Amino acid sequence: MLKKIGFDNEKYLKEQTQAILDRVKKFSKLYLEFGGKICFDYHAARVLPGYDPNVKLRLLQELKDKIDIVLCIYAGDIEKGRLRGDFGITYDAATLKLIDDLRKWGLDILAVVITRFIHQPTAIIFKNKLERRGVKVYLHYPIEGYPTNVDLIVSDEGFGKNEYIQTQKPIVIVTGPGPGSGKLATCLSQLYHEHRRGINAGYAKFETFPVWNLPLKHPVNVAYEAATADIQDFNLVDPFHLNKYNKTAINYNRDVESFPILKLILSKILDKEAELEMYNSPTDMGVNRVGFGIIDDKIVQEAAKQELIRRYFRYNAEYVLGIEKKETVDKVVLLMEELGVKVADRPVVEVARKAAEEAEAKGKGNEGIFCGAAIQLDDGRIVTGKNSPLMHAASSLVLNALKVLANIPDAIHLLSPSVINQIAKIKQGILNTESESLDLEETLIALSISATTNPTAELAMNKLKELNGCEVHMTHLPTPGDEVGLKRLGVNLTTDARFSSRNLFVS
Repeated sequence: MLKKIGFDNEKYLKEQTQAILDRVKKFSKLYLEFGGKICFDYHAARVLPGYDPNVKLRLLQELKDKIDIVLCIYAGDIEKGRLRGDFGITYDAATLKLIDDLRKWGLDILAVVITRFIHQPTAIIFKNKLERRGVKVYLHYPIEGYPTNVDLIVSDEGFGKNEYIQTQKPIVIVTGPGPGSGKLATCLSQLYHEHRRGINAGYAKFETFPVWNLPLKHPVNVAYEAATADIQDFNLVDPFHLNKYNKTAINYNRDVESFPILKLILSKILDKEAELEMYNSPTDMGVNRVGFGIIDDKIVQEAAKQELIRRYFRYNAEYVLGIEKKETVDKVVLLMEELGVKVADRPVVEVARKAAEEAEAKGKGNEGIFCGAAIQLDDGRIVTGKNSPLMHAASSLVLNALKVLANIPDAIHLLSPSVINQIAKIKQGILNTESESLDLEETLIALSISATTNPTAELAMNKLKELNGCEVHMTHLPTPGDEVGLKRLGVNLTTDARFSSRNLFVS
């Protein structure tokens, strides 16, 4: 069964490319703030089935001869070791990865800007590391009273203190590893310097979500609001757009709140009234055409509702781990109630919980915690797994799923008993781990070893790619080895907020 498609990448690419080219015609140079994830945008892929997670890279490839790319990273994020949740790596590491990813697509960056730099030691080390690998680095500094102290901001002591980035192409893409990187301030700083040099530079914003031409409570926009619940963002009707054009357009609170100040800063920088009149609302500043790529709204709505449930599980798990606030979980619960969405609407949830109950009933009287897991394959079939003295629930789940995909009878073992015994022996006898049970990362290594002598194991291993994008739910939080394995397989994982061990330290 083919996955249902609700989004047309080619239609979107055509619309988006033209919108950017139309905007740049109005200026000698366009600074385009590139919000969201420039590559591996899995949130968009989940809420817009058919969306290519790297479609923005394809867009940049189409514009390759017309663009310079500048990456921004906030010095404070480097200092604090801020993590990017989807990859589990720090923002400075994410910046390095982004440079590598762009290069793989034939796109080189012009420079990295370290924003709000106040000589943080780790930021200096990061700067040195980049420069010694041939990457240009510019420093931008904090401005007292930003963004309200407009007279200071638009002066030699404000934007004027920032290092001017030498750009050559008519479109300058300004992006970063995540929110709060300083992209907007970098664009405005460059506008200040360009206009002092007599260059008619302009600004526009490219942000995928919220989708301005979908209703406020459309599930896609609600799913985006859930995705930003941790930073307390919310969607609203753009009041400036409604007042000027009597048309409804959707934006989010930070853009709407900052628009009057932004327009005031632009009025100080720009010297032509016509340029100012281009932008009467935050929506006017955007060149976002993702809504025009939707070809089946019913499919998209259902996918967005499923993403809402995933976000609930993610925040609830992070709350138990001490990472997230209760208010964030409560906000997503409220959004779910508004759309009439329940956790049971995610098909794998109740099946996984039932698997755990069955494991507990079977092992009654035994010590330990009984975990269940379920995966929904592309054809709709749901497969389960349970933990045992030999394997974690995630391990048995993946092996069972591979058997189903490869039509291998359940009674046939995919892993050689001698391989399992040797792993258990080294775990307890040499590495001094408390459990012999194989986590998913260990299981995948064992499967690859077994595949060298066992054709059935090789057949199963060749089906691993088919798990990418499948839905998985576990009744307990995954151990590090399970989490790494599931991430590498590319499944969409949710878990109940329960621990799989009574130990406080798990490694």
